[in-house]
Amino acid sequence: MKNYIKQNKERFLEELFSILRIPSVSAQAAHKPDMQKCAERLAALLVEAGADMAQVYPTDGNPVVYGEKIIDPSLKTVLIYGHYDVQPAEPLEKWNSNPFEPVIHDDAIWCRGANDDKGQLFMHIKAFEFMVATGQLKHNVKFMFEGEEEIGSPSLPAWVKQNKKMLKSDICLVSDTTMISEKVPSINCGMRGLAYLQVDVIGPNKDLHSGHYGGAIANPINILCEMIASLHDENGKVNIPGFYDKVVELSRKDRKMLSRAPFDMKEYKEFLDIKAVKGEQGYTTMERTGIRPCLDVCGIWGGYTGEGAKTVLPSEAHAKISMRLVPNQVSGEITKLFKKHFEKIAPPYVKVKVTPFEGGDGFLIPISSDAYKAASKAMTEVYGIEPVPSRGGGSIPVLAEVQKILGIDPLLMGFGLERDTIHSPNESYLLKQLFAGMESIALFYRYF
Repeated sequence: MKNYIKQNKERFLEELFSILRIPSVSAQAAHKPDMQKCAERLAALLVEAGADMAQVYPTDGNPVVYGEKIIDPSLKTVLIYGHYDVQPAEPLEKWNSNPFEPVIHDDAIWCRGANDDKGQLFMHIKAFEFMVATGQLKHNVKFMFEGEEEIGSPSLPAWVKQNKKMLKSDICLVSDTTMISEKVPSINCGMRGLAYLQVDVIGPNKDLHSGHYGGAIANPINILCEMIASLHDENGKVNIPGFYDKVVELSRKDRKMLSRAPFDMKEYKEFLDIKAVKGEQGYTTMERTGIRPCLDVCGIWGGYTGEGAKTVLPSEAHAKISMRLVPNQVSGEITKLFKKHFEKIAPPYVKVKVTPFEGGDGFLIPISSDAYKAASKAMTEVYGIEPVPSRGGGSIPVLAEVQKILGIDPLLMGFGLERDTIHSPNESYLLKQLFAGMESIALFYRYF
């Protein structure tokens, strides 16, 4: 594969750039035509890479790209999952270059989607191309690329159910995650689920003069801050009745295995420019972001936030809240528990409203499986060190749905790094990780 990459490097990069230049932002309606354009380009790339067929399928939302190469129906089948939609690029002033015009410097590609997930998705197309071109593909490969992952994949589960027979596979291979470091590869054997919602606290029927009414009327912003502060106890645990009822405590053996992953607290704090970490007592920083659930406020607003002063007592206050969940916690159940609790703690001088947005469950996969062993062997050969099993702190909620519908485990063979700053300005992806990913995936095909 190394020689194939060397011979085709410039073509690979231009093909990747052709999809990176398409602003396929699923969260913004103005980019709806770009979703179709990006899907069509991916279908063309799959056919050029050697797929028997590739087609763009409509859904209730953005289209799904499906392609396949069937060597022999009796052989094992790998289903490749990826997403071609990207996060909004805003704030644009924080970017050092046009977020949708890829550039290469410092040995990395800089562009929105360079890592998440166009760059990682692209690795699978090129590894597949290599295996087909060299006659080494010994099993069937199916591709499923969606355009709504960044908005919670609202349309994909229904599409998967409708096409369950077509998607029949033995494993779902995914590259949409990070590894510990370029020197210490890792394979995610689980990811957290998600429950995301908005809360509204409503006070008087209009904004009021803060001099005439301040001190006599409950300020919704003050109340919202008090309610949010009460959602954690003094030990950093989420203070919602029933929140931890289904959380499984890991054994000492399991925690010891996960602790194999190297972690430098000094480097971690310097990278984030913080003086200290904070979280649930009794757990390490890596455990807090992998095996434990959490609750965070992702945004809060109300009142006047423009230039200068406006002495106003606001009538409403709002917040977006994210809860990352561990396997066994059910997103819908947790949302109901939150709603019940938040309404209960609301004081009588305000009204509250809880609106769920997106959500999904977490999952775990066995590290004893043939697929995990094949991925581990492949990455060991490329990186020269055995990858560490890890738990992903983020969420790809739809994978739990795919696991349930198709009855296959997802295998998260991601090659991103924390330095890539996905979802933030100046997203990037190291060229050596892009090419190491292609090599590793090709070897996975050989060993699976």
